[in-house]
Amino acid sequence: MSAGPGLRILPALSALAVAGALAAGGWYGYRELAARPIARVEFEGDIARIAPADLEAFARTLRGVPAGSVSLAAVRAAARSIPWVRDASVRRRFPDGLDVSLEAYDALARWGADALVSSRGEVFRAPYTGALPRFQGPEGSAAAMAEEYPVIAKTLAPLASPVAEVHLSERGAWQVVLASGLVLELGRGDIAPRLARFAAAWPGLAARGVETRHADLRYANGFAIRRVADARPAAGPAPAKAAPSEKPHPKPTAKKKK
Repeated sequence: MSAGPGLRILPALSALAVAGALAAGGWYGYRELAARPIARVEFEGDIARIAPADLEAFARTLRGVPAGSVSLAAVRAAARSIPWVRDASVRRRFPDGLDVSLEAYDALARWGADALVSSRGEVFRAPYTGALPRFQGPEGSAAAMAEEYPVIAKTLAPLASPVAEVHLSERGAWQVVLASGLVLELGRGDIAPRLARFAAAWPGLAARGVETRHADLRYANGFAIRRVADARPAAGPAPAKAAPSEKPHPKPTAKKKK
């Protein structure tokens, strides 16, 4: 005997009621979780480069905020404003936590009065008291300078003096200043072979006692140096002094003619 239409409708209505109850329960559970305040903010990644005080201050801005009102995109943008943070990713940790993964900059050089340059050529601002070379160049040239710097520093290593400054002019001419005070004019092209040629000749110059504070490497097959002695002003011979044990001889007097 087949079931009538009314008997078939009852199971369907029961299924809908069960589904509705589950949906209502799920919505209620979501509202409960969304209303729960954030209690934990966990950091991971390059946190060793970031000041703990900055991380704690950032976490305090999130603790106690209802989880449902927190935008992960907004948290990521705020994390990227922390000094030394290059990028961040954020995910929820139910029921009441956030996990924040941080990527930090690595400082390669100083830029301008108060900025730094990363190894990727990115200009950023963060406190740093360590020793770094200083880059000076036109706006937007930090990336090109960061790309050339490793070759410059490695090639000049035999001179046993670290790079103190790297300058790039508006016309694209390079200049390097070492910590010793030596200034190297590199010109606008082929700076790697010019540096290599000078570094190879440097031991011989040092062995001969050649002192220089300026070298012009803008030559096809050589370079020109300005000797320290050449840069000093010419001075006359110093007046001779009598030895302490000696007495000056009396000046002879001329006799009158009779």
